[in-house]
Amino acid sequence: MDLYQEAKQNRIDFQSEIDALELTEQSVENLRIKYLGKKGIIRYLFQGFSSVKPEEKKEYGQFVNVFKNEVEGKIEELQESLIKQKTVAEVFDHTMPGIRPQRGSLHPISLTMREIVKIFQEMGFDIEFGPEVETDYYNFAALNFPDNHPARDMQDTFFVEKDILLRTHTSPIQVRAMQKYQPPMRLITPGRVFRNEAVSARSHCIFHQIEGLYIDENVTFADLKTTIDIFAKRYFGKNVKTRFRPSFFPFVEPGAEVDVTCFICGGEGCRVCKKTGWLEIMGCGMVDPNVLEESGIDSEKYSGYAFGMGPDRITMLKYGIDDIRLFFDSDIKFLKQFK
Repeated sequence: MDLYQEAKQNRIDFQSEIDALELTEQSVENLRIKYLGKKGIIRYLFQGFSSVKPEEKKEYGQFVNVFKNEVEGKIEELQESLIKQKTVAEVFDHTMPGIRPQRGSLHPISLTMREIVKIFQEMGFDIEFGPEVETDYYNFAALNFPDNHPARDMQDTFFVEKDILLRTHTSPIQVRAMQKYQPPMRLITPGRVFRNEAVSARSHCIFHQIEGLYIDENVTFADLKTTIDIFAKRYFGKNVKTRFRPSFFPFVEPGAEVDVTCFICGGEGCRVCKKTGWLEIMGCGMVDPNVLEESGIDSEKYSGYAFGMGPDRITMLKYGIDDIRLFFDSDIKFLKQFK
């Protein structure tokens, strides 16, 4: 009997074995090994392809492929039948949790910070991080805070021990960067900060900041305004306008508060912007020469600007959240809205 005739007989034998098969796991596995195993009939038929008569090779190849598909399909069908026959007790995994755990998602403040950081990265800013437990020098003295400044009082700052405190802003990171690098430098400092404030719907003792710093030769207030304006249009919308109001901060001179037209009402006036049409988003200014000199930078040669914003407040405005405490409650019903 040539191989082609043998293959045809194998197909007939397979059907006979199926008809007479007693359906058990072992019998199905034995049948699978016999026909589909490494030393099985199907492999034997494929390996003998070269011995088939040239005029029969095409027809033989097609036949063996069809036979192989029939065997695979029937074996799979038998295996599924075995599964259906099993009782629930046999197939049920008792170690599986009864309730599917809820999938986590990024915190709304994290979403806001990532978006803000990405915008400034695309503008050429590097990211710098620093410790949350700071010294009085980096948190206050190096930033031009006088010894009698109210921020140094116990009622405003969490002191761990004398001259050691939880940072009240991310500005100490900028001081460390100015002492570590040489101008030009362009960086942002995202992070968590702490202030000894009463927790309420509008304020918390823990919150976040993203501050920026740019130092180089001939940096002007116009450069600062351009940077802030580009950011505002990228984040709040291309039709948003900005305005700068004079303000005072110990480490910048001159200083300003930055407002944007209310992106809720488009500047028409609403409850969120208190009918003014404007929303305050950050403080900024030109770095005080005393701060530059304290960090070893020649204030006669270099100048720079700095700005700082609160992602918590921006997140509240963006998503219409009226209670800052929701950010710290770990309420899954609240957090899953921001997937």
